[in-house]
Amino acid sequence: MPRPHGFAYEERRDGSVVLTHLGRAAGVLRGARAGKFLAEAGSGDAQLVMARWTGAYRFGNERQARDHPRHRSGRTGRK
Repeated sequence: MPRPHGFAYEERRDGSVVLTHLGRAAGVLRGARAGKFLAEAGSGDAQLVMARWTGAYRFGNERQARDHPRHRSGRTGRK
């Protein structure tokens, strides 16, 4: 699974944190959640932490799901 990349965050004066992915807003954290995020991002791999907090990360099973009979074009998988 490739490592996440393209994430950034900006801490605002009001204490909120804006998460971006490839220049687009991916989420805003406020209050206790913002503080928890900042503590976690400072102590580990920031890209991985931001990917996890935004939900923009892959689980590695997308290729398998694409090949499932239910997802093939022209077939519904029902009889």
